[in-house]
Amino acid sequence: MRILVLGVGKTGKLVAEIAAEHGHSVHVLDAKENKDGAALTAPFVAGFDVVIDFTTPEAVLTNMRAVLATGAKMVVGTTGWYDQLNDVTQMAERRGASLLYGTNFSIGVQITMEMAKHMTEVLKGYGYHFSISETHHTSKLDSPSGTALTLRDVVTKELDGQEITITAHRTGDAAGIHTLEAEGPSDKLILTHESKSRRSFAEGAVRAAEWLAHQKPGIFNFRNVFDKI
Repeated sequence: MRILVLGVGKTGKLVAEIAAEHGHSVHVLDAKENKDGAALTAPFVAGFDVVIDFTTPEAVLTNMRAVLATGAKMVVGTTGWYDQLNDVTQMAERRGASLLYGTNFSIGVQITMEMAKHMTEVLKGYGYHFSISETHHTSKLDSPSGTALTLRDVVTKELDGQEITITAHRTGDAAGIHTLEAEGPSDKLILTHESKSRRSFAEGAVRAAEWLAHQKPGIFNFRNVFDKI
């Protein structure tokens, strides 16, 4: 399979390495080579089976509009753009493109979301107060993280919209720690996912690209399809 990786940050580089380990042909574009999406012409994009984006919130929308306008297949691991999701989705559908996006491509994180859902379902009505904390590396631009926001959505859905506080920390080179805390009148429950490295994110993104390459055009949230990948 031919894969185009947009972004040469720590995760983007790892995505390219893992894609190569999987036996795929990989081409990587950095920000200088793709200023304002200029490199993403229709003939260029047509040379790849899937495009994977791990860039920045400032660059990702331009990249998506350029790639999806060609009817291509795209996996987006960049966050911080979801306020434009409806517009991007409509454009992808008009062009017959495929988009698979997610706040976190780690399978472990997805299982944590399922556990958080169950934990909230069981504890609601028993006087527990829920809160979320997350810690990432200092170069992460969006705060709170997309994963923390998704976790909040999972919890608030079960609590009928109850407001959940998120505390965000940026320190060192932390790959990502997300914690859901439920504090009750007489005890406290803590659910934590801690990433040892970015490899789980990159591995999930490559597997997502492999899956997307064989699907009919559509819009997919990684959270809804991770168990098929």
